[in-house]
Order: sequence, then structure tokens, then C-alpha cells
Amino acid sequence: MKTVKHILQSKSPVIYSVTRNTSVLDALQIMMEKNISALLVIEDEKLVGIFTERDYARKVVLHGKSSKNTAISEIMTADPHTISISDSIESCMVLMTDNHFRHLPVVESNQVIAMLSIGDLVKFIIEDQKQTIDHLQSYIHS
Repeated sequence: MKTVKHILQSKSPVIYSVTRNTSVLDALQIMMEKNISALLVIEDEKLVGIFTERDYARKVVLHGKSSKNTAISEIMTADPHTISISDSIESCMVLMTDNHFRHLPVVESNQVIAMLSIGDLVKFIIEDQKQTIDHLQSYIHS
């Protein structure tokens, strides 16, 4: 069974985060510069929330709030679902699909060690299936 640990072996360990007091505008600037669609909200090395493009669209734009004057704490998703390195790829896909998530923080011993996106999972599954197909074709031809 493939787990989150398998994905993390080939994923960059960089984690992008902000604090609760960061303005939405500053968070969006980081997201644009890093070409990402979600940021973790971390205070005192503890995960307290996640801020996504979806949060921005639904909680700032649609409510007429100012990106410059709104703190992340006002619109972040507090206490987000997390996964561990031992969770299966399948369970992550089910969690994301059932809850309409696009990002899952990976936490071990109360420390954030990574964040997986739906794209990371899909890419891994495609590569894994390609390897399986290649092995089966090699087996058939031998």
C-alpha cells in the first residue's frame, strides 16, 4: 500500500505559511510569487489554519471586504483536517473528494512537515499506474 511517505520522498520540503495577523493582500502576494493556491497559518510552530484561494473568493470578495485591511484570522479555515505520513494515498483521495478539499497539511508529532495538493496525489497515482503498466507489459513480453 502506497502512503503519503512515498509522495514526500520526491516532493520539495518547502512549506509556505503566514501568521494569523498577516493581511489577506500580503498572503495573496506570497501565493502569486510562489505560484501556489494555499498557505498554512502557523503560530508558535503550531498549525492553526489554512488559507486558500477558495477562502478568498467566498469570504473576502463576495462579502465586499478589503484584502488590505482583513487579517487571515478572519477568513482562514481554522483547525484544518490533517494527515500523517502513514496515511494511504487512497484515504487521502477519499478525504479530499468527500470534503471538497484541494490541500491537506501533513503533520507528525504536532509539527507540519509538508502540504499535499490534489495535484500531488493525482501526479503520484498516474506515475505509479504507469510503472505498474510498464511492469505488466514487460512481464507479458518475456
